[in-house]
Amino acid sequence: MAILEILHFPDPRLRETTEEITVFDDALSRFVDDMFETMYDAPGVGLAATQVGDMRRVAVMDCSEDKNERIVMCNPRILWTEDEQTVDEGCLSVPDHYDRVTRATRLGFAAQDRDGTAYEMTAEGLLAQCVQHELAHLDGGLYIDKLSRLKRERIRRKMAKTAKRAT
Repeated sequence: MAILEILHFPDPRLRETTEEITVFDDALSRFVDDMFETMYDAPGVGLAATQVGDMRRVAVMDCSEDKNERIVMCNPRILWTEDEQTVDEGCLSVPDHYDRVTRATRLGFAAQDRDGTAYEMTAEGLLAQCVQHELAHLDGGLYIDKLSRLKRERIRRKMAKTAKRAT
């Protein structure tokens, strides 16, 4: 397994829309393992392929305390949502920045696992928040898109300044 490089906002690749996965092979399975390794190392609870510069429609999540409830979502789609609440949210692609966003508290989604087997699942709380967050990535979105233009611009400037200092 390998640790992949996580792209940071405002990298334009984070704004690309992913393509549906049609080939479920060993290469995809290895990539999924690398995504989990990268997510745990970061540390985070979810990671979408776009965050590591890959345009396949796949994301991984593990919202459990013990980090033993791995979820692979290939070609995911939300089927329904219930209720909403405002929650704190951050992102591995927007490090050290957190804000309040509104998300559904409960949802149903359909996806395929790493082998292409279709499944449906109900998610609540942090897992529901994570599903929405990762699906947004797969569609070229970021949680900061839910913030005001002024807040987004402030984050962009801070990220640019941090990147400049790192070089």
